[in-house]
Amino acid sequence: MKAPVSWIKEYVDLPADVTTEQLTDRLTDLGLKLEAIHSAADAITGPLVVGQVLTMDPEPQKNGKTINWCTVDVGDANGSGDPQGIVCGAHNFQPGDLVVVVLPGGVLPGGFEISARKTYGHVSAGMICSARELGLGDDHEGIIVLPADAGKPGDDAFEVLGLREEVIEFEINPDRAYGLSMRGIAREAALAFAAPYRDPALRDVPEPNAEGYPVVVDDPVGCPVFVARTVTGFDPSASTPGWMVERITHAGMRPISLAVDITNYVMLETGRPIHGYDLDKLQGPIRVRRAVEGERMTTLDGNERTLSPEDLVVTDDSGIIGLGGVMGGETTEMSRATTNVLVEAAHWDAVSMFRTGKRHKVSSEAGKRNERGVDPTICPAAADRVVELLVELGGGTAGPGVTVVGSPPERASIKISDDLPARVSGIDIAPETVVDNLQAIGATVDADADGLTVTPPPWRPDITDPFDLVEEVVRIVGYDQVPSVLPREAAGRGLSRTQRLRRRIGRTLAGAGCVEVVSFPFAGDATFDALGLPADDVRRRTVPLANPLSAEEPAYTTTLLPGVIKAAARNIGRGAPGVALFETGTVAFPVDRGPAPIYGVDRRPDPAELEKLFEALPRQPLHLAVVLAGERERAGWWGEGRDAGWADAIGLVRLLGAELGVTVEPRQANRMPWHPGRCAVLVVDPSTGSGTPVELGHAGELHPQVCAELGLPPRSAALELDLDALMAHAADVVPGPAFSSFPLAKEDVALVVADDVPAAAVEAALREGAGELLESVRLFDVYTGAQIGEGSKSLAFALRFRAPDRTLTESETSAARDAAVARAAELTGAVQRT
Repeated sequence: MKAPVSWIKEYVDLPADVTTEQLTDRLTDLGLKLEAIHSAADAITGPLVVGQVLTMDPEPQKNGKTINWCTVDVGDANGSGDPQGIVCGAHNFQPGDLVVVVLPGGVLPGGFEISARKTYGHVSAGMICSARELGLGDDHEGIIVLPADAGKPGDDAFEVLGLREEVIEFEINPDRAYGLSMRGIAREAALAFAAPYRDPALRDVPEPNAEGYPVVVDDPVGCPVFVARTVTGFDPSASTPGWMVERITHAGMRPISLAVDITNYVMLETGRPIHGYDLDKLQGPIRVRRAVEGERMTTLDGNERTLSPEDLVVTDDSGIIGLGGVMGGETTEMSRATTNVLVEAAHWDAVSMFRTGKRHKVSSEAGKRNERGVDPTICPAAADRVVELLVELGGGTAGPGVTVVGSPPERASIKISDDLPARVSGIDIAPETVVDNLQAIGATVDADADGLTVTPPPWRPDITDPFDLVEEVVRIVGYDQVPSVLPREAAGRGLSRTQRLRRRIGRTLAGAGCVEVVSFPFAGDATFDALGLPADDVRRRTVPLANPLSAEEPAYTTTLLPGVIKAAARNIGRGAPGVALFETGTVAFPVDRGPAPIYGVDRRPDPAELEKLFEALPRQPLHLAVVLAGERERAGWWGEGRDAGWADAIGLVRLLGAELGVTVEPRQANRMPWHPGRCAVLVVDPSTGSGTPVELGHAGELHPQVCAELGLPPRSAALELDLDALMAHAADVVPGPAFSSFPLAKEDVALVVADDVPAAAVEAALREGAGELLESVRLFDVYTGAQIGEGSKSLAFALRFRAPDRTLTESETSAARDAAVARAAELTGAVQRT
């Protein structure tokens, strides 16, 4: 919301010595957060003057665009008094109009320098300006057309446009809709400085009578109040006065025509959206109702919309003439020929407005206010203000009829103890201060022996419970008055076991060069199709969401891989040579125990009820997903680099196992989205834990089709683990390695096995056979070729032996080696190469 300081001061008598910075500081303290202070004059230099268009010749161009070659009278501002030749691409003006011209040598916001230059076959000496080019708003559809009485050619446009006016831009929270009006901002300014305040919506209005335009409201919940007034004999050629153009422009809106500008001005002034109809286009009485499924209408933006029964519509005998509270219809739109106007000031249900706006993707200034909740009591006053301005500025005559249908909803009162603000905030706030502050925001306060009974003001629909009232009291006292108190030490003994293990896992992965990401935990059929999951895969059975963010991903995910893969593909697509990303989070698997029971909120559920609630929850294990793609080791003067592969993924799992004191064994597997020949299932070594192998997850190279579908480089690798299962077998304290001062005995063996025998199985057999003297075993070579024979491969292992208390003899080392080879031959059919 943009608010000119002079407009604020029209309704509140601020102290003379208060600066704009002091005003914004105090309003920010009260909850109207300062976004920026604008003064267009600060960003504009050089000659900016009023010009009068003398001629305007349209010239079609080869590119399909039509430009206007204009001559503009700028008085003596150009030093010669001759008309200025200017090329302009806008079409919302005509000869005789007053416009804003920046002459050569001027500089517009953004450092845009203006000079005389040749374009479209003419030398254009200057620019006819739009609101956006001057930093007055976002509108760029047409240039600024000044009122006829704005001045004469050559006058200083800074003064005409009020460019030296300071304009405060506020960030208004959704629950403070009153801040989207000068009425609300001025009230807060008065509150900030305890200054006198004049409510622009406080006025004497005529009583409703039987002469008003007929209105029927079929849905009083959706539209509790509907006010209609008429003005006849309005002069459609009357121009908007300069002061109104200036204020509307400073507020970020574009002047259109006097009738429309008046409705926008009153909306900015009071916060109450107003709609005007061309009275001559109306047919029969106005009716407010819910739309019928499939009904269609064309709104003011030219879009035809298909309606739903949730939409509130305004109709007459011709059909739908407006999308209630959001946008009017084309058929009754006010135009430059409108002489008779019907003014509508209606209050609409905020939730209905929000849903309609989202459903139809309509964003309007009126909808923005209606969906947040505005004061329902000022409809008659806002309509009367519009009528007053239409009569005063447009020469119209106010119709005798006044229609008021319905009444504002009653505000529920709130009970609060007068010491609650002090207890919540820790500030010493006297009961008298509580009452005074609540009355200052416009609330009605009644005190009795049981405390305070407070009725919030009608423009504050966000105040619904005692703690909302506490916030109001404390923000006026000042959040800076809240005492600084150190928090007490939390009960317990620090981090839980799970927290400590998760941190160890995160540090280990970070140390291995991985970066943590967080993605949305949602999935849909397209997600699983991209991963190539078969139709009967358990991961396709998901927990649906009642209100999903996207129809394409309507369920809670059963795997973390999609989110991490998308993040990896996005980084690779933006030029990263390689990525190593990981994510930890819960996934969800449904349970067939029926829906959760719904209990009241007046008490805590008993243990049996809590058990039923927990039974209905889906199973939510904690998972870890890692994706490795592209360059894993960079090339340089030290040698060649290499890309990530399946071995890196399995290596990370073994690294985690070593950090947690868990021996993880990879076994050959076939599971999408991994490559069928390069996928491992990861199990906890049966020698640890219960003795029964526990499946932790899978790791390996991603399937080529998955890489192609999701934008990853070929041979990218990934892993996904069940961290709950891994941490269940983790050691709280991992013992450090044992060292021996005696020398190491080295033995290398090469074993020939069938192609389908996993190297991990051979390694496990060697470990089992070698006995306790074996310190380490490492695969260092894999060979296939004619010397081995078709269908076989040679695996070369480095065996290292050491005793803790002596130097091993050659016979001891040889015996251990032979035992390891014999066990490998027994379990895997390995034959030692000679």
